[in-house]
Amino acid sequence: MGVHVIDRSNLVIMQEEGYQDLPEFLADHQVEVVASLPCYLEENVDQQRGKGSYAQSIKSLKKLNSLGYGMSDSKLTLNLVYNPQGPSLPPPQGPLQADYQRELEQRFGVHFDQLFTITNMPIQRFGSLLQSKGQFGEYMTLLRGAYQADNLQSVMCRTLLSVDWQGYLYDCDFNQMLKIHLKTDRSFKPHLRDLFELDLNGFDIQVAEHCYGCTAGQGSSCGGALGD
Repeated sequence: MGVHVIDRSNLVIMQEEGYQDLPEFLADHQVEVVASLPCYLEENVDQQRGKGSYAQSIKSLKKLNSLGYGMSDSKLTLNLVYNPQGPSLPPPQGPLQADYQRELEQRFGVHFDQLFTITNMPIQRFGSLLQSKGQFGEYMTLLRGAYQADNLQSVMCRTLLSVDWQGYLYDCDFNQMLKIHLKTDRSFKPHLRDLFELDLNGFDIQVAEHCYGCTAGQGSSCGGALGD
């Protein structure tokens, strides 16, 4: 179909048995990689994702670099993602990207193209954590209070589709997590194969309370801060 494909990865999966050939597969198909790395410091990453997660992530980044991802002389794009560890909005994207690039290059010789700062969505694991700490309402108040109407022009759901591992379609990754399927004039759940027949222009985007996360502050999307 001639579309641009992005793989959202947590990096650690590339070290798991049965998935070690994933980097080569992505490179062979010219897929952009957007990889989550919540911090450039090992202690912070392991605290958030479990002991050894940081070391595994660095191994995956080095592998991707060896295939050309994130290198200045290559067309293979590697972007990293930062999420705040707590119920707060992300810091400015530019200065944090400079910190990531400096630290990862000096410590490991790792290179990447851009750092994207993405707001934590009050759903799934993070939503449950907020609920357990009695912070869910406070966080939603923060997101609603930081709403910026201008961000609506650039949110990812207007130009991108999210595809799950079975090929079913959603307006965004967060709707995918919540099983809120793409809305069309058909009664079935839209699948990747259906795009050959469907014209999605004019159909409503499925929205809910978590959508405030993408429109708060500097904005948040698969391409990072909307104001950058």
